[in-house]
Amino acid sequence: MKKKKLYKNSILNIILFFVINAVAVAAGIMIYNAVALGYGENSEAVFWAMLGVICLLSVITTVANWVHRKFMVERPVLRILDATDKIAKGDFTVRLDIAHSFKSYNEYDYIMENLNKMTAQLAKTEVLHTDFISNVSHEIKTPLAVIQNCADYLQKPSADSASKEKYAQTLSAAAKRLTALINNVLKLNKLENNELKPEYEEFDLTEAVAQAVIGFEDIIEEKGISLECDLEENVKIVSLPSYLETVWNNLLSNAVKFTPSGGKITVAVKRAEGKAKVTVSDTGCGISAEKGERIFDKFYQGDASHSQEGNGLGLALVKKVIDVIGGEISVDSEEGRGTTLCITLGAGCENGR
Repeated sequence: MKKKKLYKNSILNIILFFVINAVAVAAGIMIYNAVALGYGENSEAVFWAMLGVICLLSVITTVANWVHRKFMVERPVLRILDATDKIAKGDFTVRLDIAHSFKSYNEYDYIMENLNKMTAQLAKTEVLHTDFISNVSHEIKTPLAVIQNCADYLQKPSADSASKEKYAQTLSAAAKRLTALINNVLKLNKLENNELKPEYEEFDLTEAVAQAVIGFEDIIEEKGISLECDLEENVKIVSLPSYLETVWNNLLSNAVKFTPSGGKITVAVKRAEGKAKVTVSDTGCGISAEKGERIFDKFYQGDASHSQEGNGLGLALVKKVIDVIGGEISVDSEEGRGTTLCITLGAGCENGR
């Protein structure tokens, strides 16, 4: 659409340039005829008269060209240069006002529009970068403080055996939390920078999800949560099992984390219209629609108090994995009624293929 508009504007400029030159040449011929009739055979007078006319027409066209360049070329170019200079210095609040309506955009208007979009994206990226550093610092400091305190206590001669065991367990849990954070950050970084080379293979999706569920059975039982599984047999797909293992573990971990005792978690694997669908539902606290729009952001946690264990990277990693694989993920949640996350994976699962 943009190319068509620019092509149309280019044709109009060529026609305008042609018309101006044609008028100038026609005016010159008419003036020459008038001068020749007035001076007759006095060729010298005709020469000087026509020289004056040519100079006058040259001045007029030069001034017209200067005005055109000044207002149609130099002014927008200088505005764009000024904006790019500010952007290069780190000012991402720059926005260029576009004088023309969208239907009348020229090349410079499109450049300005693209610059506005670029600076808006850069501003957003800058905020995300700042938040990322802030959140990483916060998430690292918390377990480090726990580790430091536990280590200090364990060195005390007065510490009894029971307390030492308790603090050792706390120390181990903090170390595991820190390890999980670092691993998730590294995985996200590799995925975002395309450093991982995926190798697709055929595997049994039902079996993979079942194994993930088995890994959480003890925790689910300890917390007093009921578990319901509806796993269709022999759902085989061609995908990345190692990547998807991260997805199932994060979804199940969240479901267990936010479902209270007496609640219910439902896991299902189904074939649907040539695709495979995996859903993980819980009857936990749920989230509002506003929070639901941000749950895949890095370090975003619906619980601003951070009272729930976690670092806000799990669902960001899930979303990135699904994007890399080429699948889809959807969220259906309501405060106080629980959450359902549905993963849809590509073709290749119909009839066990």
